[in-house]
Amino acid sequence: MTDQHGTETRRSPVERFFGGHPINVILKLAFVSLLVGFVMSVFGVNVQGVIRGALELLRETLRDGFGLFRNIWGYILTGAMLVVPVWLLIRLGKGR
Repeated sequence: MTDQHGTETRRSPVERFFGGHPINVILKLAFVSLLVGFVMSVFGVNVQGVIRGALELLRETLRDGFGLFRNIWGYILTGAMLVVPVWLLIRLGKGR
């Protein structure tokens, strides 16, 4: 960071991490959090609902993801019902 005269000002590692003086950054984050929290409460969103929704999404993803591996042979056979005949027709058509 440079001032008006082109000399560099030294910033501590903590200030570099926070992007400014830690107290100022914390106050800004608290203010923005207050505004966002108010808007979310107006729409009926709360912390418990967000956490519950995230956990449910994770559970469904794991359940459906592992279900995909269980059903992979069914997907292969279903796709093969369309892919193999089309492939065979293309191969026969190129042979002439």
